[in-house]
Amino acid sequence: MILSDKQILEAIEKGSIVIEPYDRSCLGTNSYDVHLGKHLAVYEDETLDAKKHNTIRHFDIPEEGFILQPGTLYLGVTEEYTETHAHVPFLEGKSSMGRLGIDIHATAGKGDVGFCNYWTLEISCIQPVKIYANMPVGQLIYFSVEGDIENSYNKKASAKYNTRSPKPMESMMWKNFK
Repeated sequence: MILSDKQILEAIEKGSIVIEPYDRSCLGTNSYDVHLGKHLAVYEDETLDAKKHNTIRHFDIPEEGFILQPGTLYLGVTEEYTETHAHVPFLEGKSSMGRLGIDIHATAGKGDVGFCNYWTLEISCIQPVKIYANMPVGQLIYFSVEGDIENSYNKKASAKYNTRSPKPMESMMWKNFK
């Protein structure tokens, strides 16, 4: 079951959902709007290797905006830091982004109970399009969980994305091959 706006507010008041910075006007009927952070990254190598630590180059979106190019994977990040201790968070792109031909994630729209971080975005586009820091980019929706959680994401020794960072994080797939 998806949480309603009132249920999201109750969870924020209880501390089981944390959103920083929080802006009440970003709360929708059953979602919370998140914004594009100023940091982007691209992979340094043209060919990526799933068994290798592929390095990225970080840069900031200038005030006048940045033009995304088709055929390039950009790693972005949400402006908002979030924590979700009792629900399953899902990040979906805003329809306004989709109508510009921008995808904000290839496969990683679901978070885990215990996810505490900024959301790294896997941004691609259909045609060149100019983007800006702090523009609305997605919506977080929260699902109820039935039953007790044995191992929250933020407490898992094997969790690869627990280091708090306001910058996009590269794939850690290579850690699965060790």
